[in-house]
Amino acid sequence: MATLEQSKLDTSSKQRRRFSDSFKLQKVREIELGKTKISEICKQYQVSSVSVYKWLKKFGMCKEKEEWLIVETASDTRQLLAYKQKVAELEQLIGQKQILIDFKDKMIEIAEDTYGISIKKKSSTVQSNSSGKAGNNTPLA
Repeated sequence: MATLEQSKLDTSSKQRRRFSDSFKLQKVREIELGKTKISEICKQYQVSSVSVYKWLKKFGMCKEKEEWLIVETASDTRQLLAYKQKVAELEQLIGQKQILIDFKDKMIEIAEDTYGISIKKKSSTVQSNSSGKAGNNTPLA
């Protein structure tokens, strides 16, 4: 594994290279036609993928366009609408359930105030060790 000092030497000994616009344009055309991949160009010419993407932005077929066209099939559109409808239904269901929970909490609170007893289960209470079933013949000490 290379040490930090070795990597500093390697990067400082590299010369800064410049590729001509015609070379960049040629490589961009190869990428767009599917003849080569970005990773292959990066390995072959020892150039970063960021640089190749900049070439694509500058010399690519979509360089003038600021907008990208996204094509959706009819089935994709129907599926998206179905998902949106399902989300709306689930949000409505959650709202209804929350109303029921709030109602039950309020009823418990009113019952506790009316009868003066605690109805809500307390988590600090100790549970019994017995199963509560009839016929439990274990002797108590």
